[in-house]
Amino acid sequence: MGEYGPDLESVTVAFDEETIEALDEKAFTDHRDNREAAIRDCLDEWLKRRADGADGTEGTDGADTEPSE
Repeated sequence: MGEYGPDLESVTVAFDEETIEALDEKAFTDHRDNREAAIRDCLDEWLKRRADGADGTEGTDGADTEPSE
């Protein structure tokens, strides 16, 4: 198990159009237009906030409680 949870080789994530646009903007401005690097950067920031309890998920698994439509 890693610092933030189980070690995973891959994860599949679905983004809405608004999130993709924000990731592309971050990729263009911060990562020389590399979307994968922008995603890794955002995920790293989220994991650090979650570990610190800054996003209100400390002590939870972070999973949605309602099914998405």
